[in-house]
Order: sequence, then C-alpha cells, then structure tokens
Amino acid sequence: MIPVGFDYARPDSLDGALALLAEHGEDATVLAGGHSLLPVMKLRLAAPELVIDIGKLAELQYVRVDGDEIAIGAGTRHRTLEASEELAAECPLLPAVARTVGDPQVRHRGTLGGSLAHADPASDLPAAVLALGGTVVLRSPRGERQVPITGFYTGVFSSVKEPDELIVEVRVPRTGGVGWAYEKFTRRANDWAIVGVAVVDGRVGLVNMGSTPLRASATEAALADGASIEEAAALADQRTEPPNDLAATPDYRRHLARVLTGRALRTASGV
Repeated sequence: MIPVGFDYARPDSLDGALALLAEHGEDATVLAGGHSLLPVMKLRLAAPELVIDIGKLAELQYVRVDGDEIAIGAGTRHRTLEASEELAAECPLLPAVARTVGDPQVRHRGTLGGSLAHADPASDLPAAVLALGGTVVLRSPRGERQVPITGFYTGVFSSVKEPDELIVEVRVPRTGGVGWAYEKFTRRANDWAIVGVAVVDGRVGLVNMGSTPLRASATEAALADGASIEEAAALADQRTEPPNDLAATPDYRRHLARVLTGRALRTASGV
C-alpha cells in the first residue's frame, strides 16, 4: 500500500531535530531505521504530516563505558550492538539479543532507540533492556530526563515519551561475568518472537506476554527466596496477559513462557 502524503526533513544536528519536533508536535514523527515506521505508514495506521529523518546523525551513534554503566546512543544500529567489543565484554546479553533481530538487512538499518520508541511488546530489545534494568534518556528543548525502563511503557505502542521528546540514549549496567541467557521461540528464524525470555542477574524480561514488555516478577521473587529453577520457572506466566493471535493462543504462550524461562535460568546459572 501507499502511505498518505507527508513532508520530509533531514536535519543535520540533534538540536535541529528537536526544534522540528517542538514546532510540529504530534503532527511529526521520527524516522531512524524505518523498519517499524514505514510498514505502519504503508498500512495507514500512522499518517504523520512531517517525517524527521535522524538516521544519519552521528552524534546518536555510539557505545561507550561510563562508570558502572554503558551508554548507547539511540541511533546505534543493531549490527553495531551485535559487533561491539565493549558490550561483548561488559554486557553480553545485549549483543546476543540484537543478533536474533530479523535478518542482516534489518540489523544494518534498525536502531536501539527506534526499537524502544516503537514500544512493540513483541520486540526483543525492549525486554532485554528491561531485564538489564536499563534507563531511557529523553531530550527535548525543555531539557533532558532519565526514565527507568520499568516506568517507560504504558501500553501497546505507547510510552511516557512526549511528542516533543526524542530518545537520545539508553544506559544499561555493566554486568560483566554475571550469568545471562536469551531464549526465543519463533516459527521461522527471522520472525517476531511468539515468546521470548531474557535473563540476567536474577531479573527476567518477557517478550510478547502482555501489552508491554514485562518482568516475570513472581519468578524473580521466588528466586530471591531460594526457590529452585523449576519452581521459579513455573511462575513465569503469573500476572501476564498474553495475546491471542494467529501465531499462538494465550495458553500456549503461557506454556512457552514457563518452558523458556526454565531454559534461560539454567543457561544463566551454568546448569
């Protein structure tokens, strides 16, 4: 399908992009990699009057160690995450999850900030950042604020990000040698996850088990209380509302969440 007509702007700086967002507000949208935005525009589920292309802003593309955290520019592409030596050494869960996103063409265009901003509960990277206990850095002409990922999402394709704000950075803790794992169940290798589970340092992030990325809080609490992996994994679907679609029923997703959580916890613990 063909999208509704729109104006196009390609600012040469972050400040220029923020100025355009402030001027146009809800009538504008941001294009980074385009793999999330362009399909919904073609289906006319989104019809922005202005598309602001930030895909070439080098100031949003970086991975650097900053104290106890790793700072990642929002425009950093999945392929960069996948190949980053800093992340491989200091936060190996993130490159491992990035490696499962789509195919090489998608990973060379898609960005971390775009994935988080799109707020799709079936997306891999938001659940990974959730399991890591990361932080989203938002900026607008009004200033900058940091939002813990646990409070960022409000529903399907929605978050606390305001129309004039842009995700400029994602911060995750340096986990080093802490055990981690990612389990993803799909029909085909390049598909969205029917269910995914990210585990690191006793935290468990769930993919496609509700209207937002979720933490398996019952599993985490059980682990903290000394439960076995089997006992904790059996609680992974508690307080979730998995969708019912052509890929799977809610009951099947609940079963997958329990099984994949068990696998991920065993891998993370070295069992």
